[in-house]
Amino acid sequence: MTRTTQPPGSLVLKIGGSLFSDKSRPGSLDEKVFASYAALVADLAKARPGRIVLVTGGGAFGHGALRGLDPDDPFAPLPFVQATAGVRWRWVSALTDMGVRALPLQLGAFSTVDPAHPLGVAVAEEPLKALLAAGVLPVLSGDCLLRPDGSLEAFSSDRTPEVLVRALGETPRVVTLTDVPGVLTGGPGSDDVLELIDAHHPEDAYRHVWKESEWDASGAMQGKLDALVACARQGAECFIMRGDPGLSDLRHLTRPEDEWPLGLKRTRIALPQEEAR
Repeated sequence: MTRTTQPPGSLVLKIGGSLFSDKSRPGSLDEKVFASYAALVADLAKARPGRIVLVTGGGAFGHGALRGLDPDDPFAPLPFVQATAGVRWRWVSALTDMGVRALPLQLGAFSTVDPAHPLGVAVAEEPLKALLAAGVLPVLSGDCLLRPDGSLEAFSSDRTPEVLVRALGETPRVVTLTDVPGVLTGGPGSDDVLELIDAHHPEDAYRHVWKESEWDASGAMQGKLDALVACARQGAECFIMRGDPGLSDLRHLTRPEDEWPLGLKRTRIALPQEEAR
């Protein structure tokens, strides 16, 4: 597996809702596990102030808000805004109690759907840049974005890093923590991981993706893979790996990959080395 020997300039850490919430149970939240992840994020933010962006999955709250929507109602996804705002606030409250200056950001307040844009979304980068310059930890999630016709589009937390990468400057890294160690090559329950995906040619990776559960509203692994391929094509170095609330810290995520703990399974998605910026 090709490993990078330079540290990232900034890190977008996406923590999947499945790690602290049972998506099949409305309102589910494992308080103990959530507190453990908050402590890991707080330690990381203190170690690298102004270099970390947190993106939280919606868990049971976000996914529940997107089920059974009226296809004829242009504002049907609106409850998703309230659900994700609540999850962001839980993170900010926990992080503030641990001494971290964190601020929840509503993606839809500075982003809109724009079919003419290469990413399909137009973003005002200044709010994010200003927070990072001030050493504040931005906390984002999925959200509803306004379409050109005035309707709302539910935009998943998996896709949120796509629209942030350009604002992060040189050598950004995106890490998605989920309940599997990467893109599995042996099917559900396997620990066999596809180690490297060329962002220009991810076709082989998609052969290993299976249908999401009925309660998953964000496309499961295919949604994550789509989003990270898009991030990597913008120059980000991206990883999918299993989250572990029992770790002592997550500081290795801000170090060169060749300094990561041995045996740590993950899937890396990136451009060929000669094209990476």
